[in-house]
Amino acid sequence: MDLQTMNYETDGDLIRLTLDRPEVLNAINYQATLELHQAAQAIHDDPHARAVLIRGAGRAFCTGIDLKELSSDETPHDYFVQWDQALRLLEQADKLIICAIQGFALGGGLQLPLACDIRIATEDAVLGLPAAKEGFIPGLGTYRLPRYIGLGRAKRMALSGENVDGIEALRIGLVDYVIKPQDFDREVEALTRQYLALSSEGARQTKLMLSAYQDLPHGQFFEEYLQRQSIAIASPDRDEAMAAYREKRDPVYKSR
Repeated sequence: MDLQTMNYETDGDLIRLTLDRPEVLNAINYQATLELHQAAQAIHDDPHARAVLIRGAGRAFCTGIDLKELSSDETPHDYFVQWDQALRLLEQADKLIICAIQGFALGGGLQLPLACDIRIATEDAVLGLPAAKEGFIPGLGTYRLPRYIGLGRAKRMALSGENVDGIEALRIGLVDYVIKPQDFDREVEALTRQYLALSSEGARQTKLMLSAYQDLPHGQFFEEYLQRQSIAIASPDRDEAMAAYREKRDPVYKSR
């Protein structure tokens, strides 16, 4: 995939997506938004991958919308459409999506992790939604953030523009793992491999159910569950899980 602002690589069952504008702390300009949409579509449509790792190059994950472009009135309204369509594709992809955060994760740089399944951050990471202080809305961070940290905390973060570090983010449920900066690369790889090994058809269908839990009424959610449970039970992964149980070993899930 020929991208200018990020790198997209396949590594067996794993897709690695790395934001790559380190000279501006991986700020997202309009081109980057279009490319993220392209990458998210490829992730969504990939028939073989089981998991995705999203990272930022350099010393920051992402500082959100490119303020230089925005202040020059070079950011079209389509930016916001393309951006959230990309995040929605990630939420609806049948892969486990892991986001590794170092340095700054601000604005869109926090909205992107909120659309992922597992968030890993360093203790000294800086996470926040400063958009309201800059005169606009922090996208559908307003939709996703309360689901993780509750409405009260979400209002405080989004209205005040206050940042939290990785340790506080773990305490309030904004991230799932916090690691020391010096252990970042090693621990991210270890956790990614752990989730990749666990990424059965059942796990992927579970991700999709969890992503939809607040969007559907109970009856419709139950029907969706029955359909996805049938998919999981009929998959080779379920046969492998049962064989592993009988043989007293860990299951080994293979490429789809």
